[in-house]
Amino acid sequence: MAADETYPAELRYHAEHDWVRVDGDEAYFGITWHAQDALGEVVYFEPPAVGTHVEADGSYGSLESVKAVSDVIAPLAGTVTAINDAVVETPELVNESPYADGWLIRVKLDDVAAADSLLDAAAYQALL
Repeated sequence: MAADETYPAELRYHAEHDWVRVDGDEAYFGITWHAQDALGEVVYFEPPAVGTHVEADGSYGSLESVKAVSDVIAPLAGTVTAINDAVVETPELVNESPYADGWLIRVKLDDVAAADSLLDAAAYQALL
């Protein structure tokens, strides 16, 4: 069952429909409600390896749905410290809980202050 449409105020958003939850010098990355809704039922997540360096605005993996395969875009640069294995095993978590259980990767950020350049919830919703 898909989650209700929400855009939590405590997150920052990238124009490519990805979100960031900053926690100290690390951050969780995932896709927004809008992105999971557009994809449809997610059936596979191809994550990067732990230790991989991801570049802001670059692809770090892909999500496959019943409709399409889509690159997942990194909102910020950093080194992958964890993969959400629950999403690898149960990809539909992205649809059911895009901001909690459906996070994709955790990253040690190169520059925590760079998060300030991302969209807040209101700006992201205006973009939609």
